[in-house]
Amino acid sequence: MTTIAARAVILIVLDSVGIGDAPDAADFGDEGSATLPNLAAAVGGVELPNLERLGLGNIVEAQGLVRVEEPEGAFGVMVERSPGKDTTTGHWELAGVVLERPFPLYPGGFPAEVMDAFEAAIGSSTLGNVAASGTEIIDRLGEEHMATGRPIVYTSGDSVFQIAAHTDVIALERLYEMCEAARGILRGDHEVGRVIARPFAGPPGGFERTPDRHDYSVAPPHETILDIISGAGAEVWGVGKIKDIFAGRGVTTSRPTRSNEAGVDAIIDATLRIERGLVFANLVDFDQSYGHRNDPKGYAAALEAFDRRLPEVLAALGPRDVLIVTADHGNDPTTPSTDHSRERVPVLCASDALAAGVDLGVRASFADCGATVAELLEVASPRVGTSFAAELGPGRRA
Repeated sequence: MTTIAARAVILIVLDSVGIGDAPDAADFGDEGSATLPNLAAAVGGVELPNLERLGLGNIVEAQGLVRVEEPEGAFGVMVERSPGKDTTTGHWELAGVVLERPFPLYPGGFPAEVMDAFEAAIGSSTLGNVAASGTEIIDRLGEEHMATGRPIVYTSGDSVFQIAAHTDVIALERLYEMCEAARGILRGDHEVGRVIARPFAGPPGGFERTPDRHDYSVAPPHETILDIISGAGAEVWGVGKIKDIFAGRGVTTSRPTRSNEAGVDAIIDATLRIERGLVFANLVDFDQSYGHRNDPKGYAAALEAFDRRLPEVLAALGPRDVLIVTADHGNDPTTPSTDHSRERVPVLCASDALAAGVDLGVRASFADCGATVAELLEVASPRVGTSFAAELGPGRRA
């Protein structure tokens, strides 16, 4: 065991902030995708001085990023083992679950056996049933939806069954009921990773998705670090959509958020309030608002906004708290695709209790993150993953 005994681990997932170079990217149609380097080049460079100080520029080359001689944090790269590039797969692997087979995809829409059962369950026919961008499909079918009352069903390059509805046509509670019906139907061979409620509002020509999205995930196939930590009597605070991703399992306190800014606020609050355990946060704006919309300028601005607030997160850490910043997949906003991309992800660690300037190298699985969290908190190890806690070493206050 490491000599570090953490009070709390703060694990922040920058949703979709991949750094390229996944060895099997071509198998997923993602050769050349490199979210951070490509968006930085597209906007003429990014300014991320606080992430640089933790070692970001030491693991990836991107315009504007600087490699520092003496990083304040530990830094490395993680490669995904599970056969997927979606949010659920990435987060589950971070928490100690490596899937043997991918969730099913439906590039041609869902089969009749699924749609017939769903329409019978909700008492209505539907629109769409295609793979599409969420903003594009409501622009294309939103008026017809408002005229007919029929919900819009669509998917993407990820394993998702998404239902879009205007809040003036289908009440939010009813949309959630439809999603619950779909989740009950999508089992067995059709067990998609997530069913997602996608409410939108506004007039034709000015439709906008509301922040009341809700994800309905399948439960992980076996215990995760969330289960292990909460089962040991410690706390697990889920910030953002963490509770949804893990179907509620192992989360003792949930703080849903509607933006990265609100997410950072919740992270700081949870860090100050947790007695012992894990604060697990997802900051979704990078992916949802910019990656899927092919908006490198917005993506870069969101990264710089997070970087500006990173000192606040660091200031909230106690002397034996550990911050880990990573990602779950890529979503290169400079490619024609609006879907996630198969990429390696950064892993950055910081704490007064840890040695600085440690190069963690290339980790063979995202699950190494979960194994490290378990060792830092001195709980049982998850089934998979190799902890790098011992490599972090004791710092000046350890």
